[in-house]
Amino acid sequence: MLTIQNLTKHYKGSHKGITNLTLEIEAGDIYGFIGHNGAGKTTTIKCIAGIHGFDEGEIWIDGLSVKTDPFACKQRLAYIPDNPDLYEYMTGIQYLNFIADIFRVSAAEREARIQKYADAFDITASLGDLISSYSHGMKQKLAIISALVHKPKLLILDEPFVGLDPKASVALKEIMHQICEDGGAIFFSTHVLDVAEKLCNKVAIIKDGKLIASGDMDKMVTEGTTLESIFMEVVRDDKTD
Repeated sequence: MLTIQNLTKHYKGSHKGITNLTLEIEAGDIYGFIGHNGAGKTTTIKCIAGIHGFDEGEIWIDGLSVKTDPFACKQRLAYIPDNPDLYEYMTGIQYLNFIADIFRVSAAEREARIQKYADAFDITASLGDLISSYSHGMKQKLAIISALVHKPKLLILDEPFVGLDPKASVALKEIMHQICEDGGAIFFSTHVLDVAEKLCNKVAIIKDGKLIASGDMDKMVTEGTTLESIFMEVVRDDKTD
């Protein structure tokens, strides 16, 4: 579903970025992407979403190249940033219809999906209000619904649980599982390691723009260990080498 091969992206005048990153996210995967602040998680995600170009390597989404087929790739994915930038002069429902228009979602499909997800995130009553009146958590919920309205095959999320209340967090986890059961895939960054450990079937750990560990969650986290302890050990060992 998502193949990242030898991805390298460095910012001009800085050593920060991504160096030779290779990952494979398959249909059905909920893939966690973890690392400290500035490790390169958001840079990687923005390269996948087509927001950043990159220096070397390739990214394929559902077999299509982000470089040569960017429009087709964007039709197949949805990206939710950690700080949604929405059109605040619109109402919630206007924004959702705007996004649905971009992806050419039929009236019947959009109505059903908006109703389903707005109810799940307990935001239905606020869809007629201006987005400028929304709290950060409500904006996050609206961004998530807008990402789901065209039924993406690949969902890319950057710290998706930040700002969500417990009920909304549970709803999002259930939706993520459903997407994967339907043949889609999830790739998301998070600092909440216990959530990643329980939710993900695969995980990658990144440090200073380089992949330092990856694999199946059940093989990495065995009895007597946690993802947090593995993360701290891997980062410490990498620093020692």
